[in-house]
Amino acid sequence: MSIRPPAVAGYFYAASLERLREQIAACFQSPLGPGKEPTPAISWGERVIAGIVPHAGYMYSGPVAASFYAELATDGCPPVIVLVGPNHTGIGAPIAIYPRGSWETPLGSVEVDEQLAQEIRSRVRLAKFDTYAHIQEHSLEVQLPFLQYLFGNTFRIVPITILLQEAEVAEMLAQALYDLSKQYSFIIIASSDFTHYEPHDVAARKDREAIDRILQLDVRGFFELVHRHALSICGYCPIGVATLFAKYHNASPRLLNYKTSGDITGDRTAVVGYASIVFERK
Repeated sequence: MSIRPPAVAGYFYAASLERLREQIAACFQSPLGPGKEPTPAISWGERVIAGIVPHAGYMYSGPVAASFYAELATDGCPPVIVLVGPNHTGIGAPIAIYPRGSWETPLGSVEVDEQLAQEIRSRVRLAKFDTYAHIQEHSLEVQLPFLQYLFGNTFRIVPITILLQEAEVAEMLAQALYDLSKQYSFIIIASSDFTHYEPHDVAARKDREAIDRILQLDVRGFFELVHRHALSICGYCPIGVATLFAKYHNASPRLLNYKTSGDITGDRTAVVGYASIVFERK
């Protein structure tokens, strides 16, 4: 049994259970986020099928991430969540699936859905079981405390990092997940920040163009925009996976929140952009 301990507790989010719960509550209550804590639905409503959320430290992107998680709370706890994020470390497979075991945070332990992980691996040519790619990667880990805060440890996860960020990879993975969604019940959460280290107005303009493509479910146009303007969106392939998955399901996207780190710190000279987007069944 593989147990992944937290890699960024005490760095991206608080390391103690009590302080972490306070930190997440503050993200929900923030005027830059939902403004109040949500009350999770008793049962899963299956309205939300995917989402895009940021993955910076909670002091920066936490309120924006909370906007998606507040929306998810109203739909209840999905049985399985496929977490897809970029590989920042450069270690591991082009598509690295964590195969089995559990992930730990200060809020407890979440089980990996081994069967679904195996199914994805068998259907995606470039995917490999690879724990090394996940050891120091933060983009998926920082999602878990929000989910645990809302739903306890009742859900399972399939963590996937993507190193080879190409449109064909997004299409391959999204198609496999769509096919599997006919047999298994799960949602997808794509983890990505948007523009990095540009002036606030420049970042907001660039991000608005990218978000418009996402809201149009125009994945090819989104990838072309990223490449043409060398956009510094770190998880553009995970975004492509979630957006295509939603498109295959004929789902509707909705922008829940957009902020930059400048909105948090007041320093708008070199910011990072954060967006929360939900994809819902019509």
